[in-house]
Amino acid sequence: MKKIINKLLVNHSLIYKLFLYIATVVLVVYLFPKGGQFKYEFQKGKPWEYENYYAPFDFAIQKTNEEIEIEKQQIKESSKQFYEYDENVVLKVKKSIEEKTAEVLSNSELSEIEILNLNEKIDEIVKDVYEFGYLEASNDHKNNVSVITLRKGNRSQDVEYDKLFESSEILSFINSKIGIQPTTQVENIILNIIYESLMPNVAFDPDFTDRVLQENLNKISYTKGLVSENERIIFKGDIVEGDKLIILNSIKGEFESQVWSKSNYNWIVFGYTILVALAFLMLLLFLKKYRQDIFENNTKITFIFFNIVLVVLLITLIVKYDAEYIYIAPIVILPLVLKAFFDARLGLFSHVLTVLLLGFIVPNSFEFIFLQIIAGIVTILTISELYKRANLFISVIQITFVYFVAYFAFSIIQEGNAQNLDWQKFVYFSINGGATLFVLPLIYVFEKLFGLVSDESLKELSNTNSKLLRELAEKAPGTFQHSLQVANLAEASANEINANSMLVRTGALYHDIGKMLNPMYYTENQSTNVNPHNELTPKDSAQIIINHIINGVELAKKHRLPDRIIDFIRTHHGTTLVYYFYKKEEELSGGDVDIQHFQYPGPIPFSKETAILMMCDSVEAASKSIKEPSAQAFDNLVEKIVNKQMEDGQFMNADITFKELQTIKKVLKKKLKNIYHLRIEYPE
Repeated sequence: MKKIINKLLVNHSLIYKLFLYIATVVLVVYLFPKGGQFKYEFQKGKPWEYENYYAPFDFAIQKTNEEIEIEKQQIKESSKQFYEYDENVVLKVKKSIEEKTAEVLSNSELSEIEILNLNEKIDEIVKDVYEFGYLEASNDHKNNVSVITLRKGNRSQDVEYDKLFESSEILSFINSKIGIQPTTQVENIILNIIYESLMPNVAFDPDFTDRVLQENLNKISYTKGLVSENERIIFKGDIVEGDKLIILNSIKGEFESQVWSKSNYNWIVFGYTILVALAFLMLLLFLKKYRQDIFENNTKITFIFFNIVLVVLLITLIVKYDAEYIYIAPIVILPLVLKAFFDARLGLFSHVLTVLLLGFIVPNSFEFIFLQIIAGIVTILTISELYKRANLFISVIQITFVYFVAYFAFSIIQEGNAQNLDWQKFVYFSINGGATLFVLPLIYVFEKLFGLVSDESLKELSNTNSKLLRELAEKAPGTFQHSLQVANLAEASANEINANSMLVRTGALYHDIGKMLNPMYYTENQSTNVNPHNELTPKDSAQIIINHIINGVELAKKHRLPDRIIDFIRTHHGTTLVYYFYKKEEELSGGDVDIQHFQYPGPIPFSKETAILMMCDSVEAASKSIKEPSAQAFDNLVEKIVNKQMEDGQFMNADITFKELQTIKKVLKKKLKNIYHLRIEYPE
């Protein structure tokens, strides 16, 4: 049992990677759509590249979205508007008018014939007004309809809209019946009674109207024909267009709408699992072979897998809601984030694998994969320094432009012309570009969640007004000036070979912070002729010098500097010797010296940036010892130091080429000549 526990403890990192790998594969397969897949790829306007295709089963031909929308619009335009006729209002109005007019007429001096005639006019007015109805004052539902449907209880009647009375028409109608200018006071009173008593009894019925409209919309048939089993759909070489395209889209939809059944569920899951497992295995093998430091760091691997799953989840949710919006998702954020924390090659590799996985989810997978891979390549090539906001804005504009051009090309290939472009897609691409700008706050969140460091954080760390660098300037001013010079040399060298200049500059500023603990033991901080090494043995002096590496690492961890910066502190001397004290000990002992007491602990540089720092640090420090500066002296110095480091195998793990080393040499020679150039002698 003890042996098993020990093995688990020893291999806990590998066990964690295995668990993460399995969990990620299971999660991604779970997110995949639970439907069938049509095994043929086809595009509008392109030839059918497979054998003659026959219907494997009976299926209905689906109408296109455009056809369905046209039908819906026609139904909406022809749909009836229903109005409710209230009989109770009519009875109430009649009763009110009868009571009021009877009282007026009974007290009048009119004859019975005049009263009879007047009552007939009143009855005729009420009858005419309420024959089809008196409409409510506000009606915003007419929509230019000429005929409406009037509902009286259980009966419905189509009526011309103009036959309904509106409030603006009532007074003129009453006057026309009684007399525009009443000749008697009684008639005037009667007119006012009728006008005040008449009330609207017809109102628009929105609920019933919408219900009828919805019933009509629900009756729309989404199919327009039937294809029988074994019926030929398309010949090999036929152009995919017209009815052939509609039928192929219909059968493709039939396959994709089939939910995994119990009989084929396990096999389909097994197939998806193999493909997804292969994709993530390729990523792990890439990290193992080309990014060993990342592979050994479980936090970084978790971060990479987390981002890939996040993108798959986002696209899955969009496809489930409406696949039309898939191009709104800013997928290029993935390579941007990975490039900010790691490097461009890893960012592009992960992006390509992720897009290939998304091909199982999205419609028109070839178009999607092509567009997204091209966009990812443009993203990697255009954004060199993410911490410069202008670079991000320019890159987003370029990415959006590439989306536009690529989609335009696909459209004219499929449609055969540029007249049927879906302009909505261009809006989606623009939104995509805007959403990509959120990568900066996202990077900040990831830094806090995973404890990683990006170029944006490096920019903050490189501020010489930070607490640790201010302390270095106060306690070891000579070392601080040396670090500034090294940072300038390293940044210039990194720019020439396209390395991460911000990373190497920040590493250079902090590489010697360990000297703060014993600043006077380093010549650049000695302001007097007193050298404390004169009181020590060469072995002890060498140990103090070597300890600035260990002290620097401890100090960096205490101040929570990122591991990427600590790497520069650990590697800037590699496994070289403290040569001055080694030679001094060799003279005193007669040649019998244990080299381990004078050798830095390492490790040797393992990236271009750490290799650049080693060269710049050594060259800058040695340049101070040249008594008579000259171009030839600097050339010889740079060649001697860099060649010696190469011979000692200090750059074996640095992934730096011989050509890049020669380029760095040229930069260092040029910069040293500029630093130590002679000035004219000013007159006294």
